[in-house]
Amino acid sequence: MLTQKQKDLLLFIHQRIRETGVSPSFDEMREALDLASKSGIHRLITALEERGFLRRLANRARALEVIKLPESATTSAPPMGRQAFKPAIVASGGGARGGGPAPPGEQRSLPVLGRIAAGTAIEAIQNEVDRIIAPGDWLSDKDHFALEVRGTSMINAGILDGDVVILERCDTAQSGEIVVALIDRQEATLKRLRRRGNSIALEAANPDFDTRIFGPDRVEIQGRLVALVRRYD
Repeated sequence: MLTQKQKDLLLFIHQRIRETGVSPSFDEMREALDLASKSGIHRLITALEERGFLRRLANRARALEVIKLPESATTSAPPMGRQAFKPAIVASGGGARGGGPAPPGEQRSLPVLGRIAAGTAIEAIQNEVDRIIAPGDWLSDKDHFALEVRGTSMINAGILDGDVVILERCDTAQSGEIVVALIDRQEATLKRLRRRGNSIALEAANPDFDTRIFGPDRVEIQGRLVALVRRYD
């Protein structure tokens, strides 16, 4: 059972994420609830976390995820106003391993952690730079994140420059899956994983790019592809 203040804050956060794709700042929450200080907001958020309504994503600014709403709350909030990732074409991996999808109609706010190279590897995954709303039935009950693709090495897998890919966070993957791989803890790239004996091959989906082969100690899997979002200008 939530207090009225807890319910008000939860619905305010939910509405703001739906409208903008970004959770509100503590100052915005304080003003919305007419509280004198941000310490009251911290206490409310902690209470909502303890009751399983809200999750705070560690080491990311303004990163709150609404897990569920009170049964008495309306869920007819308007769709988010932010249009940067409005999907014109969407594709899902057909269900993620290791956990059931969310109920139909549920939406989840995911962090966009910067850009990932589909080509020559670039710097490792960055901190959160944005958020995107994804249908819950695309996702398992595990942690997910999104990245903006830069490069053309995966075009024959249907992944184009400028697409936003949604990934399930994991540290292992099956041979043949498309993954985010961190090379030597410095460079991150989006490639198809192939296991070749004791070696790991990161395979492009474009004949203009070479397959790169590494020892297993040089590659860390950070996520596997489950969906992508594409928009037209």
